[in-house]
Amino acid sequence: MAGKNASAAATEPLDGNGAAAASDRLEPSLARTRIRSIVAAADPGEMAGKKVVVGGWVRTGREQGKGSFAFLELNDGSCLGNLQVIVDAAVHPLAQLTPTGTCVVVEGELKRPPEGVKQSLELRAEKVLEVGPCDPGKYPLPKTRLTLEFLRDWVHLRARTNTISAVARIRDELAYATHTFFRNNGFRYIHTPIITTSDCEGAGEMFQVTTLFSDAEKVEKELKKNPPPSESDIEAAKAIVKEKGDTVAHLKSVKASKEEISASVTELMKAKENLSRLEERFKLSAGIPQKDDKVDYSRDFFGRQAFLTVSGQLQVETYACALGNVYTFGPTFRAEHSHTSRHLAEFWMVEPEIAFANLEDDMNYAEDYVKFLCQWLIDHCLEDMEFMVKNFDKTAIERLKLVASSPFVRISYTKAIELLEKVTDKKFENPVEWGIDLASEHERYLTEVIFQRPVIVYNYPKGIKAFYMRLNEDGKTVAAMDVLVPKVGELIGGSQREERLDVLQQRILDAGLPLEPYEWYLELRRFGTVKHCGFGLGFERMILFATGLDNIRDVIPFPRYPGRADL
Repeated sequence: MAGKNASAAATEPLDGNGAAAASDRLEPSLARTRIRSIVAAADPGEMAGKKVVVGGWVRTGREQGKGSFAFLELNDGSCLGNLQVIVDAAVHPLAQLTPTGTCVVVEGELKRPPEGVKQSLELRAEKVLEVGPCDPGKYPLPKTRLTLEFLRDWVHLRARTNTISAVARIRDELAYATHTFFRNNGFRYIHTPIITTSDCEGAGEMFQVTTLFSDAEKVEKELKKNPPPSESDIEAAKAIVKEKGDTVAHLKSVKASKEEISASVTELMKAKENLSRLEERFKLSAGIPQKDDKVDYSRDFFGRQAFLTVSGQLQVETYACALGNVYTFGPTFRAEHSHTSRHLAEFWMVEPEIAFANLEDDMNYAEDYVKFLCQWLIDHCLEDMEFMVKNFDKTAIERLKLVASSPFVRISYTKAIELLEKVTDKKFENPVEWGIDLASEHERYLTEVIFQRPVIVYNYPKGIKAFYMRLNEDGKTVAAMDVLVPKVGELIGGSQREERLDVLQQRILDAGLPLEPYEWYLELRRFGTVKHCGFGLGFERMILFATGLDNIRDVIPFPRYPGRADL
């Protein structure tokens, strides 16, 4: 009891009369019940009669009984389903509660509704604890069906719609499943840098990270506010330094007191500091710093060019060469001026790296991972997937079951080209010949028509793949593989990494890249090189594949693409 009283005293300071000071009191917890636990209750009868507090946003509200009570369809984002809440006019003014978009927190008793009503439970409100009002004349998301394109203009509100909230829950489940899969398989999660000085893909389409522009603006403002000193100001300051120096020398020569010499030295130091500040300001100039007619990146924040990463792969390899099996899962960036339905400027990648492993190991892990994700959604997110089937893609769940249960076909790139060259029932927009990078139409034909299941294509021409992929003995192909799936095409790209130092150096040079930024990467081959492999899964592409939606901008919470970076 003493401990309990001490705790209470610690959290509720007392005033002079022994009462808790009003300014130190805490608002009690609401102990809110999520709507999902009510509408999805295994036995609604057990919950009937319970007192609960629920909060959510009104999807629809209507007054009934000549304004004596109102029905509110309340949704809190925990599931697709709404909870019907009945509020009497005596409990709260109904007009404040019924507009779509209004946020309410209510306390009441769960009841079994009359027979014939689709809800298994409804809430009879006894108190309205909080109201977040919403002006129905200005709220941009009416009850009518809205296009996904329209919702992109309201990115801060679109999560309140059924579609975007369902996508958010599917995305969350896929992220959790990703960490679960790699944890179960002995992988360690590594956070790789978002700011990098190397280009993993060699494409050059990277966002630059620099403070040169903001620094130049600061200098320009500073020079306008406080103009730099003139040459005569510098000469005058130098003269003062000389004068103070001569004074110190004279005092020392006549053996003046320590106090006099010390005071004189202090004056000399102040004069030198003033001269140093003037000289520094004299050198200031507006604009981006130049050296040899080029931007002087040594004056930049990191002392060299830096970029937003296009991939965490190269960096996570350093941990694979120490910890074994690792993975990174984070945002990546491409400064590509593309407006297609498959491209974003900011997107998320899952990139595992496996030590002591070859291309076949890579394919095995990739296949197991994709199957795991598909089965996870069937087991843990069926309600949201059924919504996608009903509203967007009738085959979405069927496709997940197919991928989760079917062994993936594995064929070489050369064999894939041979099969596509024999196609007569379709005219491809991109001509098929050995050496091309397979287009989405080719990938989907392989998965949807020829094999009707996922396909792993391996051993691609070296000319269309990145420098770090292991060169095969034929000298023409690399140990690369892509996992192709119906609906999307390429879902995963991976390879065995080049572990031979001399071959890797030449591959970097052949790609037209300088060796210096990759010296650290080469040292992984100098000091204890190891066969290893890895792959990358575009997370948004996986969500597109699962949901059946058509545009990648609708499966990421805050899409970034040319001309748009809202919020």
